[in-house]
Amino acid sequence: MKIHEHQAKEILARYSVAIPRGIVATTPKQAEAAARKLGTSVVVVKAQIHAGGRGKGGGVKLAKSPEEAKELAKKIIGMTLVTPQTGPEGRKVKKVLIEEGMPIAKELYLGILLDRQTSRVLIMASEAGGMEIEEVAAKTPEKIIKESVDPITGVHPYLARKIAFALNLKGDAFKKMIPFIINLYQAFVKEDCDMLEINPLIVTKDDRVLALDAKVNIDDNALYRQKETQTYRDLDEEDPMEVEASKFHLNYIKLDGNIGCMVNGAGLAMATMDIIKHSGGEPANFLDVGGGADEEMIENGFRILISDRNVKGIFINIFGGILRCDILARGVVLAAKKLHIKIPIVVRMEGTNMKEGHDILEQSGMDFLVAHGMKEGAKKMVEAIQ
Repeated sequence: MKIHEHQAKEILARYSVAIPRGIVATTPKQAEAAARKLGTSVVVVKAQIHAGGRGKGGGVKLAKSPEEAKELAKKIIGMTLVTPQTGPEGRKVKKVLIEEGMPIAKELYLGILLDRQTSRVLIMASEAGGMEIEEVAAKTPEKIIKESVDPITGVHPYLARKIAFALNLKGDAFKKMIPFIINLYQAFVKEDCDMLEINPLIVTKDDRVLALDAKVNIDDNALYRQKETQTYRDLDEEDPMEVEASKFHLNYIKLDGNIGCMVNGAGLAMATMDIIKHSGGEPANFLDVGGGADEEMIENGFRILISDRNVKGIFINIFGGILRCDILARGVVLAAKKLHIKIPIVVRMEGTNMKEGHDILEQSGMDFLVAHGMKEGAKKMVEAIQ
């Protein structure tokens, strides 16, 4: 689950990670009042959306007076902000963070994420703060420091010192970086993050160390034990169809193609998208109904698929294990009739009660295209929508 910058900073503050003072505003008038309350000569007006690169899109501006903060907020709130991470459709800005300006001496990068290759937490740091870490990795990979964390010992001062040395910090800034890294790691672990990125992490002219920006993703599978964090979810920042799917415990991700996919199992979903691409088609989504799907879940899955106007056909690719083929077939027939689906539907199913499932489809009186194998199914689907 993604959260806003100001929410991420609320979490960091609970773990004694230094952040600038800031106030959230939803109107220009509130932005002006926030700037007056902060009382600094410069404030930063920052659009709050679930995407990076806001500055490049005009979503981060400096104001030298409360009146200017009001005028900038008037322009930013309500705008559709387009960044490299939003795609061309952009995101509508509904609130801004008014934050005190800082006397920046140095910009750094610090990120904590899960390393799938080592099954450990990885700390990444770089002196190239303020830049996208992907760009740094591509052009100057030698500038990236990587330290794997032992899950038993965690981050001890010696490891934090090693990172601070590598960042060429000295004096008070060096000393303050040690608890900063340790506390940041604690926040990452205790809040069940799967990614925590501080970019830039700044050193001020008076040697303070602060998280000027913060990007945090929370592991969806751990939200049941993060009750407070659940309240941070902003449905306006999520795809409406993905939100709707989550209500029915369906795993759905929208893509840009025109072939709707219904499968059971993430691995099969990936393989299905691959075979569609290989056959010359474009998948419109990733929809995993899971092994325990019933007729109602299948109907809800169909409803979500056809709500995407780009979908010209539906490819159902199911391996019947826990989800029996006859249950799938009944669900497909009922949903197709109830929802009056007119677009082509290709069904490929293998496994438990496969024959019974095929009989149900044949006796339904509907024009389903039955495939024996993934390759045949994908080919039939691509041909059916041409």
